[in-house]
Amino acid sequence: MRKVVISVYTTLDGVMEDPSWSGQFWNEEHGKFARDLLFASDALLMGRNTYEGFAASWPIRTAADDAPGAPGFVDRINSMPKFVASTTLHEPLAWANSHLLTQPVAEAVATLKQQPGQDLLMYDAGQLAHTLMLHNLVDELHLWVYPLVVGNGGRLFGGANDVPALKLVNTRPFSSGVVLLTYHPEKKA
Repeated sequence: MRKVVISVYTTLDGVMEDPSWSGQFWNEEHGKFARDLLFASDALLMGRNTYEGFAASWPIRTAADDAPGAPGFVDRINSMPKFVASTTLHEPLAWANSHLLTQPVAEAVATLKQQPGQDLLMYDAGQLAHTLMLHNLVDELHLWVYPLVVGNGGRLFGGANDVPALKLVNTRPFSSGVVLLTYHPEKKA
């Protein structure tokens, strides 16, 4: 069975929106871990907002834009299947190999998890992540905690008050000051 893995950058105050603040902390160590996470996956899951942001920036990048420690990242993210949960977007989607989930999202993701393959990777912890957690479909959550406070912006699981408890399974500090916290959500009966 495939796993759903969420990987999200956040500040100390929980802001994850527009992580342009993350670049100053990027180094080869960070890049290698991010690359390994992407290459352990063979598809991306996205909500509409993440899809629109990624679709506006990733297709115009080339291998020359690969970050230190992350060779092949741009080609991999652009070529792999992308499954998008949205009630407002319509096919065909512009970004190569992007597919709109047409079933109810929990049902569609449960079906994807049953298919053979690698992990299903998600780069957001907003409404879609919340929905998947409520349906026991998230297997792992990677929080990249950046050592700064930005004050304003979309927050982790914004407005959700019923996110299942999380069990910390690993902590990895990076030399840049970023700390990667890996959690497994407690499954609801």
